[in-house]
This record gives sequence, C-alpha cells and structure tokens, in this order.
Amino acid sequence: MTGFERNRSIFANKDALSESYQPDELEERDEEIADYMDALQPIVDGWEPNNIFLYGNTGVGKTAVTEYLLRMLEADVEAYDDVALSVLTLNCNTLTSSYQVAIAMVNALRDPGDELSATGYPQQTVFTKLYSELEALGGTVLVVLDEIDSIGDRDELLYELPRARANGYLEQTSVGVIGISNDLQFRDQLDPRVQDTLCERELQFPPYEAPELANILASRAKIALTDDACADGVLNLCAALAARDSGSARQALDLLRLAGETAESADAEAIEEHHVEDARHKLNAERVEEGMRELTVHGKLVLLAVVSKEAQQKTPCRGRDVYEEYQRVCDSATTSPLVQRSVNNHLADLRMFGILKATENRSGSRGNYHSYELNVPFRSALEAMGDALPLAETIEQIRKYAKRNNVL
Repeated sequence: MTGFERNRSIFANKDALSESYQPDELEERDEEIADYMDALQPIVDGWEPNNIFLYGNTGVGKTAVTEYLLRMLEADVEAYDDVALSVLTLNCNTLTSSYQVAIAMVNALRDPGDELSATGYPQQTVFTKLYSELEALGGTVLVVLDEIDSIGDRDELLYELPRARANGYLEQTSVGVIGISNDLQFRDQLDPRVQDTLCERELQFPPYEAPELANILASRAKIALTDDACADGVLNLCAALAARDSGSARQALDLLRLAGETAESADAEAIEEHHVEDARHKLNAERVEEGMRELTVHGKLVLLAVVSKEAQQKTPCRGRDVYEEYQRVCDSATTSPLVQRSVNNHLADLRMFGILKATENRSGSRGNYHSYELNVPFRSALEAMGDALPLAETIEQIRKYAKRNNVL
C-alpha cells in the first residue's frame, strides 16, 4: 500500500466550488444587488435601518449576496464618523421559537462563560436581557436571521425587535432585522403585525436559468479546475441539469465538483459528460438521504405514500389522494394516522427538502390545490425508504407495482 500523494490532475482549487467560498464578484445577481443596496442605503446616510425580508429557493444567492453586501457595507461606513455599525448573524436552523432565538442572540453578544442557559427564564426576561446587550453596543445593529422560517408561528421576537426603539426599550441603538427564508409561503404564515415590520422591504431571489448558471460555473471553473480539465459541454450540462431541477447555483457547483472527483477516481484526464451523469445520480441519492434524516416517522410515512402512488403511475396526485394512501400505509405500520392538515405540512417539508415537486392547479370556483410527485429518482427514494422504515412487506409490494408499471 502506498501513502498519500497530492493530486492536481483535475482541481487547481477545489474550494472554489464549495458553498463557503466567497468570490470577489457575484455573478448574475445585479438587479437583486442593486435593490438590496437601496434597502441598506439609510444606514450609510445615518438614518434608522430598514427591515428586509429575502425569500427564494435554496441555492439562489440570498445568503451569499447578504454576506457580500454586508462586508462591503461594514467597510464603507468606516468613512463616516457618525455611523457605528454592528452585524449579528444567526442561522435559525435549530432554533424553533422566538425564545430560542433571543437566547442565542444574547449568548452571541456576551463573553464566553457569561452565557444564558437554554431554559429557566420567562420569555420577556430574556427579551429584556437582549435589549440590554443591544443597548450596550449602541449605534446601528443589523440582525441577520438566516432560515428564519424555522421559527414557525412562534414569532413574538419578530414583532418586538423591530419596534424596540419605538417602544422605549432602546435609546442608543437602532435595530434592523434581515430575515432570509427558503420557504416561499413563510411570509403568509406570519402574524399580520409582523408582516408590516419584518417585510418593510421585500426582495425575491428567483431561480437561476441555465445560461446564468453556465456563467457562474465558467467563472468558478477558471479558479477551481486545471487547464483542459473540463471537456466541451460539461459546464452547460451541469447548468442545464441544475436549472431544470431547482435553479440552484449550489446544486450546479456540487455537480461540477462531484463530477471532477468522479473523473479523478477514474484516473481520467478531464471531466466528461458521463462523469456529470454519475455525479447527478449520486447527488440525488444523497439528497433523499439528507432529507430523510430531517423527517419524523410520519414524514417518512407521507413520503412512502407518494412513492407508492408513483409506483402505481398515479402521480402527480392531489394532497387528498396522498392522504388516502398515507392512511393505508399507516394501517400497514399499525400506526394511527395524523389529520390531513398535518400531512399537508409534511408534504410542504418534503417539497422544501427538494424530495417532492408540487404543481399549483387553479380550478376556478372549486379553489386552488397542489399536485405532488417525486422530484428525485424513484429508485433512490424507494431504497432510502427501505433503509428507514421497518415495513418490508409494504415496500416489497410497492416494488412489485413499480416493476409491473415499468417505473423501476
């Protein structure tokens, strides 16, 4: 067995294809950057900040543009003696209430060893401690809450924080909240009073189109790949696959990175289109597995119901049809089913994870409804369900349906 050796055949700087990489310039978001800069301009002018709400699918540049502009803003305001800016950024992925967000903010502002415990305080007491920490900062404080939809409908802090100065909790500090959400429906679930303040300025980030993704990939490939390490058509294929699926730059970059790793493993001199196809299959399987880890037992049963409908060639199908299949799956699992509203919430989660695709149907007087289908390969979903649920007979029956209908 030989030892480790450095491999430079494909990658010159693989980090340039990672999610954490921060390019000097952002591609294909000029309009959104201009609108965002306009929303941030009052800070430079010495006025109170706007509250800004960003929404769009995963991987369309919301967080990247926010980090890019806030770095620029922090550098530029140093030219003005009357502007003191602090930025506090939290990812709310594991924070499911205003109370937990407030605790996390206090602890981010305090010195190590002086943190609050996660429980044991009345909510308003935690808010008061937070206002005390913010007041000690003074000037303008921008609070960036990424994945803000994780808070759900327990959104009291989102109502109080933007109003803290007007309500007398803060005198020396002006607070602006930047909320970032992957859930396009989250805004509509907020208390109307929260909507009025948090969504003072709204910015939507649409999915990237294939030519835009191709430009982003070309820019990163110049840094990430060695000369002649990418065959003709590879970047366009990565862009087309990502645009067709989600419009996500993250997905396009992941495809190119994994295709490069696949090429290296095969001792190929360059990335070819078949390496991209191999990478796509692997990413689809990883997406299902990652999404599955986030699901409750009933979330997995809802997904199995959609897999079953797909095996029967009965997708796209309405939520009520999924619910009927879900009830049958629950019966097989000897588990009491949830009410349909809860199942609809699980369908929304599966859609957010990219495992399901939902199509809105407008039916006039009968109202609008969504139809659901798998957004990942059937085989990947079925194999993941087989590993996650102890329902061998049910899954085998689904497999038989799929073979009979040439789905598998």
